[in-house]
Amino acid sequence: MDMMATEKIVRRRQYSAELKAKVVAECNEAGASVARVAMSHGINANIVHGWRQLQREASPSFPSNSSGFIPVSLAPPSAPVVNGDIRVELRRGSLAMTINWPASAAAEFAVWTRELLR
Repeated sequence: MDMMATEKIVRRRQYSAELKAKVVAECNEAGASVARVAMSHGINANIVHGWRQLQREASPSFPSNSSGFIPVSLAPPSAPVVNGDIRVELRRGSLAMTINWPASAAAEFAVWTRELLR
């Protein structure tokens, strides 16, 4: 029995750099579906995902701005100036106590209150 072996030639499609850039740019648009963009160009979505990954690895210092948000540096908020006193009324049964503490020493009042409530 003589069987003829057939060799299967595997050919890969070649895509130009311009097409790759165009497809990746379309995928990076807000609300774009990678699968839909790939299908519209007749390309497997897994290939397009690979191109996007290669682009991210090639330029990690330039994050995609698909969300529309731009990072902004803000100065730390300054502490508000509070005049007056902190006034606390404590009641336990028939015992009532009113405490007035200067607002400028609010941190010390917090420590005192923490110790009181132990």
